[in-house]
Amino acid sequence: MVTFILTEIASKKPGLTERLYSEKLYPVIAGNLSKVSFFIPFSVDDLFYMTLILFSILLIILLAFRKISLTKTGKIVLNIVAICYTLFYFLWGFNYFRPNLNQRLNLEIRQPNLDEFLDIFRDLVIQTNKTYTSFDKFEKVEIDSLVEQSYDKLAPVLGLNYPLGSRFAKDITFSRFFAKAGISGYYGPFFNEVHVNTFNLPVEYPFVLAHEKAHQFGITSEAEANFYAWLVCSQSSSDKLQYSANLVVLQYFANQGYQLEGFSEIVQQLDEPVKNDLRRIREHWTQLRNEKIDRAAAKINDAYLKTNKVEKGIEDYHGVVKFVMEFELDSAFQKKWNLK
Repeated sequence: MVTFILTEIASKKPGLTERLYSEKLYPVIAGNLSKVSFFIPFSVDDLFYMTLILFSILLIILLAFRKISLTKTGKIVLNIVAICYTLFYFLWGFNYFRPNLNQRLNLEIRQPNLDEFLDIFRDLVIQTNKTYTSFDKFEKVEIDSLVEQSYDKLAPVLGLNYPLGSRFAKDITFSRFFAKAGISGYYGPFFNEVHVNTFNLPVEYPFVLAHEKAHQFGITSEAEANFYAWLVCSQSSSDKLQYSANLVVLQYFANQGYQLEGFSEIVQQLDEPVKNDLRRIREHWTQLRNEKIDRAAAKINDAYLKTNKVEKGIEDYHGVVKFVMEFELDSAFQKKWNLK
């Protein structure tokens, strides 16, 4: 009850939440938790979730064989839910109630018109063509180092308290199952762990890694995490990071603007190698996808996000288009931080 009351207060006082939790308490929590999980090679979060599932099955069996009463079972379940609920918010979840990206970064809110959208989309196509590179030589350790370097460099721009702990990407234990649901990565709040699906194609890996690291930095919104990933990768000196970011964000723009007049003419400007990568990504995830699992996971994620005051639910991922356009149109912001 106390935690619930605090979440209600935090949601109504984002500035206070930012100052007390996101800027002061969370960095201490993240720093200490990540130092522990950093030295454990496997996902502790996955182990934690599996333990909860197995314990739930055990309770059902004991209840079925009348080895435990329904009342006692209910008390145990309520206690576990209460503990997990409290830990979730104190270890990371209060970040859901901090001010939005525009307020934190002083990025001007804009309402781009159709011409501005198409101009930015055209520039993104040009940049994607320009930064195209092969991922034949691909080292996860190198990519991780490059992402960290860029986060360190852009920490003042993104309002981050770098390094905010120690982190490295861990494989999702059941990557194939998650791939069936179209999940490329996730952040584990209970042990401050970054997870990346092993079924990601190399060209997707830098962006997904940067996205999940954004969550570890206390960025809860999926749209904001996508924007952080795009900016961190696109501003890197690495061609691989730049191309990965441009390619992924290009897909979000395409999904939002495919019905617009003039859209098809811009898409035709994509170089053939880029089109091949886009085709390969689409075919790769289509083959892995299980429709029932994907729909169920989408509903669960949508409910989870809306419970945490993310009104758009899973549609929040697509909000990266808004932030990229606002960045591109805010010349004062770019000039202040010497970006672009």
